[in-house]
Amino acid sequence: MAEIGRIDFCAVCRRNTEYTLQKRNIIKVIKDTEYTFSITTAVCNECGEEMSVPGLIDKNIQEVDEQYRAYEGIISVNDIEKLMKIYKIGKGPLSLALGFGEVTITRYLSGQIPSKEYSDIMRAALSSPTFMKEKLHSNKDKMAPAAYNKAMEAATQLQNLFCVSDKMLRVISYVFEKLEEVTPLMLQKLLYFIQGVSYALNKKPMFYEKCQAWVHGPVFPEVYDMFRDFKYNPIEDARFAIFEGTEDELTVDERRVIDLVVNTFGEYGGKVLERITHSERPWKQARKGYGVNIPCSEPISMESIEAYYNEKNGEYDFSSEDGLRKYIREFLQ
Repeated sequence: MAEIGRIDFCAVCRRNTEYTLQKRNIIKVIKDTEYTFSITTAVCNECGEEMSVPGLIDKNIQEVDEQYRAYEGIISVNDIEKLMKIYKIGKGPLSLALGFGEVTITRYLSGQIPSKEYSDIMRAALSSPTFMKEKLHSNKDKMAPAAYNKAMEAATQLQNLFCVSDKMLRVISYVFEKLEEVTPLMLQKLLYFIQGVSYALNKKPMFYEKCQAWVHGPVFPEVYDMFRDFKYNPIEDARFAIFEGTEDELTVDERRVIDLVVNTFGEYGGKVLERITHSERPWKQARKGYGVNIPCSEPISMESIEAYYNEKNGEYDFSSEDGLRKYIREFLQ
């Protein structure tokens, strides 16, 4: 679709003019119920009348569809596609797994709006791998063995995500959205810095999982287990598609902390971040008595993280990226 500031033909002015995209409300009656929808319109900059711009009708149809689904609590096409992605399952097998007719999902992806009953089933499968496993088990005889086994394995792996708190999962998902490449080592250190900066700025921890003083710096063991198979490679985990678009479930203050850390510490690789944590008091205190390469699982106390980051916040001002970058530079000289 055309963008703001582009030129197209205005039927009123009878020539090409610049236009601006604006929102306006329309009222539609669907199944005897009146709805108000906000749609995008193209307004001529000269006469102020609406213009017909290529692609705009398709956008309006999409806007009305999305808003109607939101009004009625109906699952979106994007979420149905997400369901297929996280369970590694095709349209036909997904339909059968959920107890629908084999072409039902295909029709929904083509724009047909599901019933509330079927929508609720798909939403439940999206939010609960346990529910999905129950559905797979109930409808196993209707599915090809390969499709069943693949989806069941994906559901089991997704279920394993929930060994950590919902808040930790949201934070990890948000980090993935913000950074193109994150290795397991880098993720561990970013989570640790997020915890410290949260103490400094919000006066409370971001999450309540405790980290340990491993040889390569602070590590959250449950998170390590989730991504251990990626080793030193960037994490590409389809399971986290379940959290896409849910960043609003983090508060403004929480997102601000994560943004500050990602925009500063996130500019460096895992080994550099490890070097920084090795210079910080909480990790060194927890490792006291252990040799350089001696493994240990001593917890890094949350009190020590809180005290250290509050102290350093007073010196550097962690409420700004400049302050955090100044802090980082102290360890990279």
